[in-house]
Amino acid sequence: MKKKLIFALGGGGARGALQAGALRALVQAEIKPDLMVGTSIGSVNAIFMAMHGFSAETLNKLDATWLDFAKANLFPASTAWLTTQVLFNYVGVWPYQGIRDYFISQGIRPDLHFGDLKHAPVILVSSDLNNRKPVYYGTDPRHLVLDGLIASAALPPWVSPVADDGRMLVDGGMISNLPIEPALSFGATEIIAMGLTNPSDVADASGGISNLWSKFLYTIEARQIHLELALARAKNVPVHLIDLKTLMPIPAYDFSQTQFLIHDGYRQMKWVLDSGRLAHLCPSSGWLGRVQKWFSPDPPPQPKKS
Repeated sequence: MKKKLIFALGGGGARGALQAGALRALVQAEIKPDLMVGTSIGSVNAIFMAMHGFSAETLNKLDATWLDFAKANLFPASTAWLTTQVLFNYVGVWPYQGIRDYFISQGIRPDLHFGDLKHAPVILVSSDLNNRKPVYYGTDPRHLVLDGLIASAALPPWVSPVADDGRMLVDGGMISNLPIEPALSFGATEIIAMGLTNPSDVADASGGISNLWSKFLYTIEARQIHLELALARAKNVPVHLIDLKTLMPIPAYDFSQTQFLIHDGYRQMKWVLDSGRLAHLCPSSGWLGRVQKWFSPDPPPQPKKS
């Protein structure tokens, strides 16, 4: 069987900045996927890489885009107010148009097709509430990238469900927030799964309905991941689960820590790489890398200061 390395990029709102940092570490290690599968904010990071390529320059642009996104304040923190408006069906409050316009400003034109992405194939995961199953964008090169992004990241109460040919599409996290099972469906022989769920965010369910709801959602997501990992084991597909965590609770809508999260995501993935867990995926670990090291020996140690 031909080897197929897939990056599975999970959802997590503002914590997606951790993935931007983690991707930089992987690019530096020259680990490149054959396919990327993204859910929610993971879809945004995946599409950016597919549009611009796997290079340090791309990661600099991605970092700048994340910082611009944080300043745009497209995800209001007043979730209670938004939810109330939704219950009364006041569609005018959805920040959908601002998010769509922002994607367009970043070069994701309404006529951009998945077939136009030259650097890496991408699959985006959305959830169909009417038919209770995942919907995948990118399986057809004629699919529109903007449609796929909106459907994959349509998280109420910030983005309304997308009505499409009898389907009601919402955030892919409702089906698979860390898309391991979708990666298996598309032929993965090895998976690097970058999750953004942080148990410390929802450690206490006694702080009111908001904390209880967060605990409820985390329990569902943790169960999803557990079952998808079990499926991967049954198929003998190794999954390198990289839990990108935050030191403090950061809600999905809080982009105030973006700069720190980018750096911390890099630190966490660099630690994984330095541990040797992914050494077999690094080109420099093969015979060619060893030959290069023979002809380019390590520099001599610097003298210690007295």
